[in-house]
Amino acid sequence: MLKHRGFPSRLPGSDYQFTLRRANPKGATPIIRRDRYADRRPPDRRADLYFMAALWQQFGTEPFERGNLDAGRLSWLFGREVLAYDDPFDPADYEAMLVIDEKAARASFPDAFDPDFWA
Repeated sequence: MLKHRGFPSRLPGSDYQFTLRRANPKGATPIIRRDRYADRRPPDRRADLYFMAALWQQFGTEPFERGNLDAGRLSWLFGREVLAYDDPFDPADYEAMLVIDEKAARASFPDAFDPDFWA
């Protein structure tokens, strides 16, 4: 499992996890598409925003390996802002390749693309 150095491990001041410490010996948790409803709690929305900003800062438009990125957090963005790059795509593989759909991500999380976001 590739560990993404420099990627934030969690949302500051919360228990929202962004990365894993070690691979699951039973295999990777599958990435699924989760529906985001309008009534989601503000901390959940903030976690999505920070995760998207971290993905953009780390990878930009380049394809990236899933590696130690949290499947639960990826699942909230998968199929919309984060897309499968491999064909066929294995959602339960640590080496699966993903890519950010910049147009969809900018529409959903415009603040994540602000150069001063982390300032």
